[in-house]
Amino acid sequence: MSRPTVVVIGNFDGVHRGHVELIRAARAAEPGARLVAVTFWPHPMSVVRPDQTPALLTSLDRRKELLRSAGVDEVVVVHFTAEVASWSPAQFVDTVLRPLHPTRIVVGENFRFGFRAAGDVSTLAELGAGEFKVQALPLVTDGTQASSSTLIRHAVAEGDFGRVRELSDNVFRFSGVVVRGDRRGHELGFPTANVPVPPGMAVPADGVYAGWVTRLDVPSPRWPAAISVGTNPTFDGVERRVEAYVLDRDDLELYDVEIAIDFYARLRGQVKYAGREALIRQMHADVEEARHLLHAA
Repeated sequence: MSRPTVVVIGNFDGVHRGHVELIRAARAAEPGARLVAVTFWPHPMSVVRPDQTPALLTSLDRRKELLRSAGVDEVVVVHFTAEVASWSPAQFVDTVLRPLHPTRIVVGENFRFGFRAAGDVSTLAELGAGEFKVQALPLVTDGTQASSSTLIRHAVAEGDFGRVRELSDNVFRFSGVVVRGDRRGHELGFPTANVPVPPGMAVPADGVYAGWVTRLDVPSPRWPAAISVGTNPTFDGVERRVEAYVLDRDDLELYDVEIAIDFYARLRGQVKYAGREALIRQMHADVEEARHLLHAA
């Protein structure tokens, strides 16, 4: 007889505290079951209302990583299409949930599913009657607001990474493959790893931040870094990108390597300086402030 499953369902973008509580409750309710998370990619809004699609906090790979770290045994990805959006609640249950043979499904109390969000928790319970139990959890709050991916997006946009950690227990991670830039950082004495900003992904407001850099292709230490987000206005740049200077290192070869950039704190906004010397002075100050903050982190 196959091991029973308990299923949690959600977008799980950012895997915030509400998501983690869902997973914890599912594990506690069915401790012997295999815990499966059902998620959606791309974001359903990109199909249903493309003009209202939120910027994503995590790539699909990062989402899977965070879900497994939170205790999930398996992640099932529903590739969201116009056809999936047209499914009735019953079709969703038949196509996605029944094949998982769940004994229990755990969702948030505001869970909706099916064409035009026609199904809710009671619909799910009716469809699963005699087959699986449905458990709905109240939303996790900080006393005033419910934890949500939307709140985390606002905090990221404002560079408030203390708030991000309060809502998610995770650092905000931006990842990508390092590309060859104009090597201006190297000329200024601060060689940077440059990662383009892909469309559709959340990124902090333009400015300078303290954080860490990690290689993702091989086991790697977490290096302290000063991070710039923006277009290099001092040199009239136009391409928005994330650039990370690993403190006190000019020997790293990271071109074409996938790296993670973890943001810890905002240092300042983006400024157009009157020439190289003024910029270099400020970069030295930024590096020292980043060093101080990260040493205490």
